[in-house]
Amino acid sequence: MNISQQFAPPFKLISPFFILGISIYLLSMVALFGIDVANISIYDGYTLSWVHLYLLGFVMMIILGASAQLVPVVLEIGHFAVDLYYAIYPLLLVGTTLMIVGFYTVPVALPFGGLLVLVAFAVFIAETILTIAKLKKLNFIISSVLIANMFLFFGMILGIVMALGYSGMIPVYIIALLKAHIYMVLVGYVGITIMGLSLILLPMFWLSHSFSWIWVKSAVAVLTVSVCLAGLSVFIDYVVLDISAYILSVAAFMLYFWQIFIIYQTRVRKEKDIYFKAMVFSFVSLYISLVLLTYNFFSPSHDLYLATFTLLFLGFIGFLISGHLYKIVPFLVWYERFSPHVGKKKVPMLVDMVPEKTADIQFWTSAVGVVLVVLGIATATDKLYITGVVSLIVGAVVLLRDLFYMMNFDEKNITDF
Repeated sequence: MNISQQFAPPFKLISPFFILGISIYLLSMVALFGIDVANISIYDGYTLSWVHLYLLGFVMMIILGASAQLVPVVLEIGHFAVDLYYAIYPLLLVGTTLMIVGFYTVPVALPFGGLLVLVAFAVFIAETILTIAKLKKLNFIISSVLIANMFLFFGMILGIVMALGYSGMIPVYIIALLKAHIYMVLVGYVGITIMGLSLILLPMFWLSHSFSWIWVKSAVAVLTVSVCLAGLSVFIDYVVLDISAYILSVAAFMLYFWQIFIIYQTRVRKEKDIYFKAMVFSFVSLYISLVLLTYNFFSPSHDLYLATFTLLFLGFIGFLISGHLYKIVPFLVWYERFSPHVGKKKVPMLVDMVPEKTADIQFWTSAVGVVLVVLGIATATDKLYITGVVSLIVGAVVLLRDLFYMMNFDEKNITDF
């Protein structure tokens, strides 16, 4: 995989996505206090508000910012219209806010928020496709980006329809649409995007090489079929479609997990830094979640099902993002501010830009928080849950502090030879 910073957008374009994303992550951890652990329902207005706060405000915000940086760098072409990204994060922020208000208190605000989110993603998808259109040849990474964005577009269309139904403007069967919406946006877009981006970043940061991509390619193919079956189930009410989509999605992530394990085995860099710890916790969370989902398929349990998805959200996705930020942000700041001085002045190394002590605090408080919150939900134990939430909040505060520390590591740290 060729990685070139020649086509990277300016850091001032990327930084608002990261700042907003981590700020909203902190807010979402605080918002966990509002969930009644003994009576959680995925159809409750507050729960829906929290899910969209976390996924749109944190996960999507970070993914869009990372994509703005990685897509042109990996493809070695410039953005079609990079300035469009200055409009994406305000639209996504305002749209997410209106959707949260709509789910929680004012349903009529929901379609307006959904429309703004749809516009933000439409701009992102159009800019990405027009950027890719400059290429003469497609590869696996580009194909996965296109597939993921296709699912995002159709998932957002379903989301708008549901928003109109939830606000009472049109009659819709929300349960069937919700299932397809979750598959397309969370499983399809987020899942395939994570598979594609991590296959760029993990080998680069771990210095892994000489491994086959067959497992992740198979995972993306199986996951694509799974999401298509889930979408088809909206129009054909056939239980086999639902079961097949469920089994195939679990199988796809099992294949992806095996690919990550192979990359781990072939890594050259052996340091157990914050990135290594976060990746291990993230993928262990993924593996446990897949085992629990398989068990839940044969022995359904509402509390276990909710606990499993909490582990996927907070353990797998949360640590995957936070761990990569400790690598990506120093690299972007170093390249923009310090690389021009290489050979002329003494410049800091990337490792100097990572606050190791507070990064460890962030890791352990967040890890303990995830474990306690998941156990609290699985056993409906309020004390475990609340203690876990407090620990997660501490970890989120430290993560936000570390983000600003790394972003503000500037020219004052340059000294003459």
